[in-house]
Order: sequence, then structure tokens, then C-alpha cells
Amino acid sequence: MFEGFTQRRIETGEATINLRVGGQGPALLLLHGYPQTHVMWHKIAPALAERFTVVAPDLRGYGDSSKPETDDRHSPYAKRAMAQDMAEVMTALGIDEFMVAGHDRGGRVAHRLALDHADRVTKLAVLDIAPTHEMYRATDMEFATAYYHWFFLIQPYDLPERLIGADPAYFLDRMTGRWGRDEAALTPEAMAEYRRCFSDPATIHASCEDYRAAATIDLEHDEADMHRKLSCRLLVLWGEKGFVGRKYDVLESWRKRALHVEGHGVPSGHYLAEEAPRETLDALTAFFSRPD
Repeated sequence: MFEGFTQRRIETGEATINLRVGGQGPALLLLHGYPQTHVMWHKIAPALAERFTVVAPDLRGYGDSSKPETDDRHSPYAKRAMAQDMAEVMTALGIDEFMVAGHDRGGRVAHRLALDHADRVTKLAVLDIAPTHEMYRATDMEFATAYYHWFFLIQPYDLPERLIGADPAYFLDRMTGRWGRDEAALTPEAMAEYRRCFSDPATIHASCEDYRAAATIDLEHDEADMHRKLSCRLLVLWGEKGFVGRKYDVLESWRKRALHVEGHGVPSGHYLAEEAPRETLDALTAFFSRPD
């Protein structure tokens, strides 16, 4: 699925990150969401690699990256820790400045990466998310119903782990089917990879910790930074058939957090890069290729 890419494993201060790298040109880091892996980019990464040096890692806790032990504050799965991994990966690759695109959880890591490493992130794209802090603070019945997993996965260990672990393939298939609007868009090869990785109890636990961190320590970090706005240019894309675009004024929500915001909807559900690869590729290529 990543012809021409090289697979690598890079040690950071706290984790071992599995990734693929390919192409040449300005560096572009691609971050995946839940419950997937870097494979979610397989339809567009080769084309992006014609213009950019593409780095597609598995976030810590996901895929074939390591799953560090957690603590009572869930700090090993804070977006700050996950973003630090990515900064160290790019340093290990000899890349000082880079652009970032993140989908779902990867978008939240990318947001934190652009805040904590503003001198290194030159442009940022987030796919199908509104800011975490805003989504939690505006919680209502519609949001809680559509995003029930946000409240299920944060329950104390080991309730969600046991329930998901009873049939992880079923849970993954139901979640991806619920959020997407074109089941055929997630190819058999990609789904097989998602199922392989998600069948690991350590991945199930780590992904719960990701969400537990989002509801605790990540909010603390967000609140401490509410006075700061991203200075890099921000592209916001969302699925026209999905919940985020229907529920939120997505551009306005990001204008509260960034100085230079642009974006639009894409004809898809949640999985933009897999459901609408041409439109997503065109939008990312145009944005990241511009000299501004």
C-alpha cells in the first residue's frame, strides 16, 4: 500500500515509533486517528510523495508503535507527550521544519505539536475535528449520542478494555461503519491492518488512555494555552456528510485558536482520506504547495 516508502522504527525519549517515509521535497508529517494506523493515508500518501517528503507514523499506543506504561494522570498519553514523539521523530530524520496534517486524534496531536513546537511547524491541516476543549465544553445530548465513545472510553480501567477486548474486531468494524458514509471506501487491505493492530490488548488499553488523557490532562494544557493562537497557516477540512460539519461552525471554532484559518467541506463522512481521496489530496496539495 506504500510502494516506494521505507519502513523505519525510531526511538524517542519515551516510545518507539513505527513509520513509513518516502518521497522528496518539503517535509510533510501525516498523523492518523482512532481506531486506525498510518495506513489510513495509503490512498493519498504516494501522490503526496511526488511533491513532499512524507512521514507517516503510528502514534504511540497505536499500530506497531510502542505502548508506554501509563500513570494516574494519563500523562504518557497526553497530546503533549504524543506531539513530543513526533518532534523527536522529525529530528531523528534530520528535519528541522515541517508541515503537518492530522485526522481525528492525529489532528489533536497536530494542534498540540504546532503549539509546543511553533518554531518547527510551518503549516498545519486538521481533518474533521473541532478543538477538543470546545467540543467538551459544548457537550449536549446530540454530541453525547454521536460521540458516545468519548464518554465510554474514559471510564476507569478496565471496564472499556474488557468490553472491547471481548470482540475487538466487532467493535472496530462497528465504529468505522458508524462514522463513515461509504463502507467500501475502507479497503479490505486497510481493514485487515486495522483489525490486526486493534486486536492487541495493549492497543485497546493505550487507546482508552488516549481518550482519558483528552478528558483530563489535555484539557488542563488547553486551558493554560487559551490565550495563545497558532501563528502558522491552518487548513481545516471536514466531511460534508459527517457530524462535525453539521454540528459546529468549524471555521469559526478554529479562528478562536489560530490567526490564519481557511478550509471547506469534503464530500465524505468522517474518513476524508479514504472516502474522498481525490478531493482530500487536491486540498492538501494546494495548501501545502503554496509559498505563503
